[in-house]
Formats: sequence, C-alpha cells, structure tokens
Amino acid sequence: MSRKKKNVVIDRLEINAYAAEGKSIGHLEDGKVVFVENVVPGDVVQVRLSKSKKSWAEGRMTALLAPSPLRITPFCQHFGICGGCKWQMLPYAQQLIYKQQQVADQLHRIGQVSLPEIQPILGSEKETLYRNKLEFTFSSQRYRTHEEIIAANGAPLPQEKALGFHAPGLFDKVVPIEQCHLQEVPTNQLLQVLRDFSTQKGYEYYDYRTQKGWLRNVVLRRSKAGEVLINLVFKEENKSEREAILNHLLASIPGITSLHYTINGKVNDSLHDLEVITYYGKGYIEETLEHFRYKISPKSFFQTNSYQAEVLYRVTREFAGLTGSEVLYDLYCGTGSIGIFCSQQAKKIIGIEAIPEAIEDAKVNAAMNGLNNCSFYAGDVSQICTDDFFAAHGKPDVIITDPPRAGMHEKLVQQLLKMEAPKIVYVSCNPATQARDLQLLDAKYQVARIQPVDMFPHTHHIENVVLLQLR
Repeated sequence: MSRKKKNVVIDRLEINAYAAEGKSIGHLEDGKVVFVENVVPGDVVQVRLSKSKKSWAEGRMTALLAPSPLRITPFCQHFGICGGCKWQMLPYAQQLIYKQQQVADQLHRIGQVSLPEIQPILGSEKETLYRNKLEFTFSSQRYRTHEEIIAANGAPLPQEKALGFHAPGLFDKVVPIEQCHLQEVPTNQLLQVLRDFSTQKGYEYYDYRTQKGWLRNVVLRRSKAGEVLINLVFKEENKSEREAILNHLLASIPGITSLHYTINGKVNDSLHDLEVITYYGKGYIEETLEHFRYKISPKSFFQTNSYQAEVLYRVTREFAGLTGSEVLYDLYCGTGSIGIFCSQQAKKIIGIEAIPEAIEDAKVNAAMNGLNNCSFYAGDVSQICTDDFFAAHGKPDVIITDPPRAGMHEKLVQQLLKMEAPKIVYVSCNPATQARDLQLLDAKYQVARIQPVDMFPHTHHIENVVLLQLR
C-alpha cells in the first residue's frame, strides 16, 4: 500500500465477492474489508481510498490490473462515464445472481426475521430499450474525463456545452450522449435534432452555477405502442424562439403524440409545482398493461419499465390471493396502476396517495377502464385510515403497499399493525428498507412468500415483493 499526503492507494487488491448496491469487496492482508464500485469479483485492481474506517474502507478503481473471467465488453460507448447502466461489464445472467444474493443478504441481515425460501429472481426479457421515460439535461459545462484533464497538463480547457446526463456526483457537468440504449426511437434522433438546431440558432444552454441560459431539460416518454410525449423545459419565456424550436421538433421527429413545454425559472429542475403547457396533441399518451389502459401525462408517475411492470404486478396480484370478495387497500397508489391491475379480482379497491395530482390521474385511469369499484383518496394514510373511514368503506382484507426507496414511515407501520389486515403485499424498490420494515411488522405478521423481480437490467436496482400473513 502506498501513501501520498492523505490519499491512500492500494497497489493491488483482488476483488473476491459481491456486496450490494453495485459494490464488490476485497480484503487487505489484515482482514480489513474494502468496498469498490464498478469492479467484478475476480478482478485484480489498483484502488484509491475515499473513506477508511477501522474495519472497512471504500474506494474507486484507478487501474484494472487483471480482468475477471466474468468480464464482458460493455455495449455502450458511454459506459463508465455517464453513470448509468453500471453493470454492462457483467453478463445479464450473472447480474441476476448478484441481485438475488443482495435480496437474500439484506432480508436476513437487516430484517432478522423468519423467512421462507426466496423464489428465483424474475429477469427482464428486454435487456435494453426498456425504459418508457428518460430525462436529458442541457448544460453550458461539458463533463471532462480524467484523461482529458491529464492531457491538458494544467492548461485551461475551453468551455463546451452538452446535452445528455448529469455526470455522477456533479450538479453542473453533463456527459454528452450520442446514443442511449435505454429507450427506443426516437430518443437518439431527438437528441441529435436538438443539438443541431440549438447550435445553428445559437441558443444558450443552462449554466447551473450562474443560473443563466435558456435551454434546461427535455423529457421523453414512450409507450409500448409507440406513442411519444416530449416536454421541453426553458429557463424563461421567449415566444418566437420557443415556437421555432417546438415547430422544428414537430417537423423533424415523426410520430410525436403530445408536445409540451415548461418554463422553469427556479434553481432546481423539479417540475411538480410548475405548469406544463400542451403545445401540440392530446396532452398525454396511453400505456397498456395486460388489457388495462393508463393515461400518462407529463408529470404522471408510472413504472419506467412497462414491459416488466406487467410481471411485477402479476406477482403482486398473485400474492394478494384475490377471490372477488376482498376489500383491497392500495397504499402509495400513485396513479392507481397496481389497484386497477387487481380490480377485476377484488370487490373494492381503496387507493391512498399523498400527491393530489396523482390521485386525479388515478380517477381518470379507473374511468378509462370502466371501473366502478375503485375509489382514490389524497392524504396521509395514518390520518385517512380512521374508524369512521373503515365504517364507511370497509376494513381491508388485503393491503398492498409500494413505498419509495426510503420505505414506509414508522407511523404507517404502526398503523398497519393496528389495521390487522389478514394479508399485506409489500412491493419494494429497496430491499434494505423493506427488511427494516419487515422487522417492525414481525410483531404481528409472518413472511410467507418472497419474489425478487428485476426491472432495470445493467443497474444494481432490484424490486422485491413480499407476502405477509397475520399471525
């Protein structure tokens, strides 16, 4: 091990196991564990430590000394730079093995409750071109690679603009994307058209440090049937130039179903509190899961892998064990997608979600499918689910909960323990926080079934569905 000031470099480290969240581990001679990203078990690497504690450390690979036999050639030219699809150097079958391991490790280590056998993970049939939503950023600051900086030898690098993804860990630098493999046409064509037209017209890209510049973001959503929704985000209104670029998109990109724009003068990129204006088309696109139809507007939340969402929702519905007589409560229901998917096997669906706009979309989706057994309510679950509410709508026979990555708030867990529904189906995008919640629910519930589902190939993210039964 060599040292230079406060930097610690491990000259040679053999990576011998996968840990979790995309990190693998190696061991120093004294047994100290080192967590490293973007490596594969079997690699021999040089590592620069970013954090070092008594019994463990974290670092990044600075040189690949000997590649693992598991390594394959990444298919994307932007691999290792843009920050997405970090597991392209692993065969997909091996990714699934590690994701299965991650679910098992976190449920056992964090949950520490009695578990049944975990079912084999359900992989995605589509390994690329599976996302229905992508967001790209205009920035006045192109990300410079380590190699570019070294080659400059201290000389100042010229400022260049870029359209693409934020560089990992950098709020103001963007990696220009020439070809993305995450979404079908017209994504890459749209990027090229926007680059060419904005350069020709001399439009300024946004500067995240000075908050100046005109073009900020572009969001593209695409349904399985090929409907296309585009939302172009500007820093401020400029009617003539805005109409010029929007009309150019309509003329250059075939098949746009719905074209929108948003004026965002805030510091952050969030659009939830801004008006999205429809410039062309019906204002939304439609997605189908099985025979159910869903309206997706510019700010709607919807599973970003529509193909695998069907698989995830079928598992959820099967775990619910519906016979047609149940009152089903769908918590964190979003736009009602899971509840609607289960609606024909249940007597009544009660959806609860904190975001009022999502509840309005859920009501529209229920009406689109001709459903009269679905009701949706905006607010906090612990405040809505009172004795009076149960008297009016019925106590739940089954609860489906699909919280964000942070998991369920402890108040909600306590509320679920009070509600004592015979079954809870817990859908999670973060097995670590799911395991924490399972430990709390263990006071009254036993884990009966576990099914991991991979929604995002080439990433370390994993969904997991757990069936809990009242003891």
